Amino acid sequence: MPHIRLNDEVLTPDPLGATYWAREATLIVSDLHFEKGSSFAARGVMLPPYDTRTTLMRLAALMRRYKPKRVISLGDAFHDGDAENRMDDEDAASLESLMRATEWVWILGNHDPEPPARFAAETTFRKRIGALVFRHEPKAGQAKGEIAGHLHPCARVLSEGRALRRRCFAVGGDRMIMPAMGAYTGGLNILDEAYAPILPKPVAWVMGAEGVYPIAGENLAPDVYGAAKARA
Repeated sequence: MPHIRLNDEVLTPDPLGATYWAREATLIVSDLHFEKGSSFAARGVMLPPYDTRTTLMRLAALMRRYKPKRVISLGDAFHDGDAENRMDDEDAASLESLMRATEWVWILGNHDPEPPARFAAETTFRKRIGALVFRHEPKAGQAKGEIAGHLHPCARVLSEGRALRRRCFAVGGDRMIMPAMGAYTGGLNILDEAYAPILPKPVAWVMGAEGVYPIAGENLAPDVYGAAKARA
């Protein structure tokens, strides 16, 4: 796996959309959006009701791979305030099992601004560990050592006459914006103006089937129809 150096710390980006900080044995994930499918179904938009289970399977695979002592979820783990109550019993048991295996930290986000009642763990809006700071929404301006989520970064990569759009880790200025890991989450192109005050010259660490690959700005393109897909 390649490594990202952030404020003198070494991080391993994973193609499933997480980051592993080996020195602290910490797995970092963002924007899980549990129960987004059931939220849409309640509004008459019928989607297959398996997004939470798919996301949990990814999370379980990451924990088997890295065996972390700590998991930090960077906000919007639950799609809305009632998501934990709509969760299937089997899925809830899977999440509880994962949480029992390690220290767990919920960073609160805009979709889940209150601590979950059913899945109790350390809950905060911001957490600092050593040289790194974890929050949901990235801070405008410089924020050395910041790892955030919220923007669901994606990149449109130009290569050999083709264009591929993939989720990515957006990195620059000693800070990183994590990709959304939820199965039904959309993405915002890292060339969108929303990133300008945060990452003026981002490098896209693009998620592929077997690895994560850094792509410099000259090989990135805006989305075909102007604005990127709105983040969920």
